[in-house]
Amino acid sequence: MLSFFKKPAPQSESDAAQQGLGWRERLRSGLAKTRAQWGGRLAGLFSGNRRIDEALYEELETALLTGDVGVPATAYLLDALRARVKSGGIESGEDVKRALKEALLGLLAPLESPLDLAAVSSRPFVIMMAGVNGSGKTTSIGKLAHYFQQQKQTVLLAAGDTFRAAAREQLVAWGVRNDVPVISQQGGDGAAVIYDAIQAAKARGVDVVLADTAGRLPTQLHLMEEIKKVKRVIAKADPSGPHEVLLVLDANTGQNAVAQVKAFDEALGLTGLILTKLDGSAKGGMIAAIARHKPIPVRFVGVGEGLEDLRPFDAAAFVEALFD
Repeated sequence: MLSFFKKPAPQSESDAAQQGLGWRERLRSGLAKTRAQWGGRLAGLFSGNRRIDEALYEELETALLTGDVGVPATAYLLDALRARVKSGGIESGEDVKRALKEALLGLLAPLESPLDLAAVSSRPFVIMMAGVNGSGKTTSIGKLAHYFQQQKQTVLLAAGDTFRAAAREQLVAWGVRNDVPVISQQGGDGAAVIYDAIQAAKARGVDVVLADTAGRLPTQLHLMEEIKKVKRVIAKADPSGPHEVLLVLDANTGQNAVAQVKAFDEALGLTGLILTKLDGSAKGGMIAAIARHKPIPVRFVGVGEGLEDLRPFDAAAFVEALFD
């Protein structure tokens, strides 16, 4: 079992450039593809004195479905819009736009639930990360390490993905970049690595343990059973843990994200989601589909590759960035 303590790498030019932008500006920039995909389609419906009729609702439905909002969420939003129109006060395209934004915000607001480390008095606070291959788990762990350090928390990383040497090496690189220790092992049992990491964190008085796990598809039933074992082993190391079980979702997944949420939640009892790669996707509307399926808190969203580009989900800022 190895621990790595190294000095952080110099700040990259992209990180330095991104620090010059506020979060809302970065979020708006990151959602540009999604905004163009469905916001652009909606824009024409909100202009001028557009008549509010069935043709408008049909065009809105098409725009929302094209933006990966999904059938249940689209039906919910249109029903909310119809009710708002029926109650009066909707006379122009801008009124329709405002009403749709309010309905979407109402749908997404329950997902806004920032991670609260103070809610758990024991230390370390153990966060177990899960997700399919390529969802961005390891990168998200590196960015979360930076985030928690900014909150004055000490962090330790557990390289629980022992199947891929590249995953271990990537996590060690993030440890170097953030100047945090990494507990890892070449091959072997990922659950054992995480167990040792928790014990090491207790001995060193570390605040947060970020535990990586191997990527897996929900259809790989033997691997889903294995990740259940990882959670049980964490509970043996700390009876109150894991304190968070976060599923990392690639925004490019679109509607398939709903199936991932369902499968991992049934296996692990998810406490939150991390939505990554929004800047490279036109499918950001899938967050509405998730909200309608089951409002599991979206703890963080990622809109870029910089250290500062993973932040707590802000429903109002997200909706504004989709439309404007």
